[in-house]
Amino acid sequence: MGTLIITLVLNNYPMKKFILFALLLSSFQIKAQFNINGGAEQLNDQQLPKNWFFSFNDLQKKAYSVLVDSSQRVEGKYSLSIEKKGPEFEFGVIDYPITQIFEGKNIELRASIKTEKVTSGYAGLWMRIDDSEFKSIAFDNMDNRGAKGDTDWKQYVIKLDYNSDEVKVVHIGGLLVGDGKAWFDDFQLFMDGKPINQAPLKKIALKQADVDTAFANGSNIKSIKLNDQLTKNLLVTGQFWAFLKYHHPSIANGDYNWDAELFRLLPSVIAAQNNNELNTALEKFLDKLPKPGACRTCETIENDRYEIKPDYGVLLDKTILQQPLVDKLLFIKNNRNTNKNYYIEMAPGVSNPVFKNEKAYINMSYPDAGYRLLSLYRYWAIINYYFPYKNVIGQDWNSVLQKFIPDFVNAKNELEYGKATLKLIAMVNDTHANLWSGSKALNDFKGKYSAPLQAKFIENKLVITALHTDTLDVQRKLKVGDIILSIQGKDVSSLIKDYLFITPASNYDTQLRDLPTNYLLRSNETSLAIKVNRDGNLFTYNLPMGKLSQGYRYPDFEKAPSFKLINENIGYVYPGKYKNDMLSDIKKQFQNTKGIIIDMRCYPSEFMPFTFGNYIKSNSTPFVKFTVGSTQYPGSFKFGKTIPNGQRAKDNYSGKVVVIVNSTSQSQAEYTTMAFQSSPNVKVIGSTTAGADGNVSAIVLPGGLRTMISGIGVFYPDGKPTQRVGVKVDEIVYPTIDGIKNGKDELLEKAIETLNKGW
Repeated sequence: MGTLIITLVLNNYPMKKFILFALLLSSFQIKAQFNINGGAEQLNDQQLPKNWFFSFNDLQKKAYSVLVDSSQRVEGKYSLSIEKKGPEFEFGVIDYPITQIFEGKNIELRASIKTEKVTSGYAGLWMRIDDSEFKSIAFDNMDNRGAKGDTDWKQYVIKLDYNSDEVKVVHIGGLLVGDGKAWFDDFQLFMDGKPINQAPLKKIALKQADVDTAFANGSNIKSIKLNDQLTKNLLVTGQFWAFLKYHHPSIANGDYNWDAELFRLLPSVIAAQNNNELNTALEKFLDKLPKPGACRTCETIENDRYEIKPDYGVLLDKTILQQPLVDKLLFIKNNRNTNKNYYIEMAPGVSNPVFKNEKAYINMSYPDAGYRLLSLYRYWAIINYYFPYKNVIGQDWNSVLQKFIPDFVNAKNELEYGKATLKLIAMVNDTHANLWSGSKALNDFKGKYSAPLQAKFIENKLVITALHTDTLDVQRKLKVGDIILSIQGKDVSSLIKDYLFITPASNYDTQLRDLPTNYLLRSNETSLAIKVNRDGNLFTYNLPMGKLSQGYRYPDFEKAPSFKLINENIGYVYPGKYKNDMLSDIKKQFQNTKGIIIDMRCYPSEFMPFTFGNYIKSNSTPFVKFTVGSTQYPGSFKFGKTIPNGQRAKDNYSGKVVVIVNSTSQSQAEYTTMAFQSSPNVKVIGSTTAGADGNVSAIVLPGGLRTMISGIGVFYPDGKPTQRVGVKVDEIVYPTIDGIKNGKDELLEKAIETLNKGW
């Protein structure tokens, strides 16, 4: 698990600082000499190596000391050392971000490492390439070949594929996992085998949206005092700004930094005392934009073609805005952009939205009031025009915008801003949507320690289902099947209410799935006072807390085989560890069985619908269809064609198949279940799945906050949904507290019983 955590943390780590260079000199980057401070010889005024960053967060900085060291070196005067000092974090890191983009196909990092007493982990180099959304597109951290023990200086190498059309930033550096000390020196970069200073810089045509940096350090709107009129003004302005962002051809062309234009508009909106003054402010702003030319490809909505149609809020209904402004907006709608858009494109082959060129403003951990409004408007606009499940959110999205204006405007610190954002994200009821990274304050609020156990909600009670720790006291005092009644003196039922609104998920079952790990059994305290019910006997216990990684252990995954024979008649497959190259062995072992159990209480490690799916399904029939959005008609979604699976072959499986699901079955697990259950020999048992299917689309918000949404709509061929409700389940089965106490897997037992009975 340690390696997994390291990979995730490094992959989710955003670029510390984006330097937009050469903007005043030219609209192109030109060939130039480039050298990295690879030997840490160039120091700044604080005597720290220029352009190097030490650690990703305060906990890491506390756990690992990073120093400029003159006692050990390969060349020059200095090396960089990382040394384990405390238990707060599992690895230490040094990072050198490179924002220049080069022409080339392969990038190579070379550097030398020396180690001392590295026994529990390793020391290694790392390199990560991020795209324009700061998502990792290539990564290596030497997790399977790092330096261990006591080693003298040795050069190590990392090579990654490099695509200049996709690259936004390259991170290089060193890391120490576990204990000991490591030195790093003489970092060198090569492009296609040549030193990086000989590589040509890529020529990039810069848009006006790229060069407008007037508000790069703040919106100049520090605070906003709300009243009813101003709240209305900001509601209409959010709808107005969002509409133009995705419709006006000049904005789509990148002729305007639309974030900056919001800050140019807001002062007049804030000053407007009534609807007439608001109308004047918006119309005056709109008149500064070029009038679109006539559009000959702008189709109109046809009732029978679209599953979701655009919603323009109050912009076009003349309840607030006056006829001349409404007419101008209607003209833009009817002559909207139908070409490429600077801010949005649909992913090739899938058609989920890719939100491009959205600045993260990661230097603003607590953005000012203007930037907090930008965060609200940006997210609201994305959902309004590109979320395929906006029609099943459960409430009017325009009302959500109005409701959250005070939350964002009045957020007093980084934590309140993070909570407001998380609360907003929870409104879309999508398990793919959460704050996946970026908010240190929110992470600190959740806590740096986890309980050394697993607990799940069984029969609406918080029940211990596994003990992780080797601490004898914990194992002596607690047992699997114990019910936790209260934590730190507060009833679990009350704690659910406290945290439910900041626990994004598609349905209640999945919220309960996430609550223990994210909040209830996570804390900054070194121990939690819990009240426990064991068979009617109540007692209290001070539960010692441990490393945060303990809370993310999954015992079921750890002990599950990829596949096995339960008995001579029943085979078992665990998709979380299954690989498609195992299928031939599975066919041999299962050829005389009467049934197969597929335990989908996991995330499949490989794509199975057309491999394993074709093995258990002998006829080709549709199992799914999608809705996709449109950059040509923002806010509209329509169905595509159905997709079939299944194939007749001499070795098709002839027996019955039972698929087990629960709230852990999410996204690809749900999609795979749909593919399997389209065969008549398959039944699904269990409980409500996570209700979040389809390819995800990443979103970045001011302050470096990172979230996602389900980017395409996933439906059964007959049009029945999966979002929020999950996949179709033939027989509902939940575990019981008695079953947990007695070490039973009641869903597995039910699957065996179902196969033995047949259907």
